[in-house]
Amino acid sequence: QVQLVESGGGLVQPGGSLRLSCEASGFPLDYVTIGWFRQAPGKEREGVACIDKSDGGTMYRDSVKGRFTISRVHAENTVYLQMNGLQPEDSADYYCAAGSYCSGGAVWLRNLISWGQGTQVTVSS
Repeated sequence: QVQLVESGGGLVQPGGSLRLSCEASGFPLDYVTIGWFRQAPGKEREGVACIDKSDGGTMYRDSVKGRFTISRVHAENTVYLQMNGLQPEDSADYYCAAGSYCSGGAVWLRNLISWGQGTQVTVSS
């Protein structure tokens, strides 16, 4: 059974940083593509970053490019989302998900097979 567990959320001041973790169990990360999503209250869920299973290629939504970095550590079976220069508009519940490939756009990640439970990020002074 595919399981994903996020951690690392919290309260941070504008301009601050957080590193979110998405730890996988039940399968090696080599076999899936991992995407990060977020959903703020009253807004639709949106894709934030994605890392491909085959070549480690990455994808980011425009608003986080240059500030967020997605990476994976095979030995830890974990995907990280390093978030720098956080702004209030980044506040949301962040989720990781496993699928087959990064597609971008509204769907972001194709053939989803699992979601994590989410971790909350609040950016406020």
